Amino acid sequence: MAKDGAPGHDAGEADAPARRAADRGRYGRLSRERVLASALELVDREGLSALSMRRLGAELGVEAMALYRYAAGKDALLDGLVEALYLELEERLGEPADAGAPSWRAGLHRVALATYEVCVAHPQAVPLLTTRMLAVPLARRPLAVLKDHERVLTLLGRAGLDEEGRAVAFRAFTAWLLGYVSVELRPMVDNPDEPDPAFRLGLHRMPPQELPELRQAAPALVERGGSEGLAAGLDALLDRFVPREP
Repeated sequence: MAKDGAPGHDAGEADAPARRAADRGRYGRLSRERVLASALELVDREGLSALSMRRLGAELGVEAMALYRYAAGKDALLDGLVEALYLELEERLGEPADAGAPSWRAGLHRVALATYEVCVAHPQAVPLLTTRMLAVPLARRPLAVLKDHERVLTLLGRAGLDEEGRAVAFRAFTAWLLGYVSVELRPMVDNPDEPDPAFRLGLHRMPPQELPELRQAAPALVERGGSEGLAAGLDALLDRFVPREP
């Protein structure tokens, strides 16, 4: 039994699970925020396939078992990464949906652009925004995710849409945003060190008789649409629900 004042014992933690000595890593006392931040750094650097409780523990200088008080397992850790992305989105947006934006449309553009920027900053983690949402029911999603849903629905409500219209527009907005980001970030270059454009894209690997249109369009497809393409598509989508006055 640890004595008062011994490392790992804090006042007010009597009801908390006993901490192992391994809870104190090379960067000091662990916390959920530190664990998730380190997990995101690892994924940014080496991809999702590199993430495991053991590898993350090694990054933090602790035993893998010490991480289970912050994430119950690999799935919980992946959900935590989604949470970390949406928390970063929340930081970028700052204010609630009913403040700071001159109109509902400008507010939705602001949400879309901030989401795009977060995804571009963390491309290796972006697949989780769809795969984990396919696995986690609405009410079990991290609060930061639910706050984003709330923000978008609030803005759509300000557009004058009824409940059914908001639901349809919410699904369309989410599909466009995540779909656009996924297309933007998909790998296109076959050999980045190859100076010849055709070989750089690997066009010699595509049968010309079967894929003539794709081969011709590939150089244009490899270029990102950027925030301008995101905004143009979003306006076209929103015009479908609330047409702008001429």
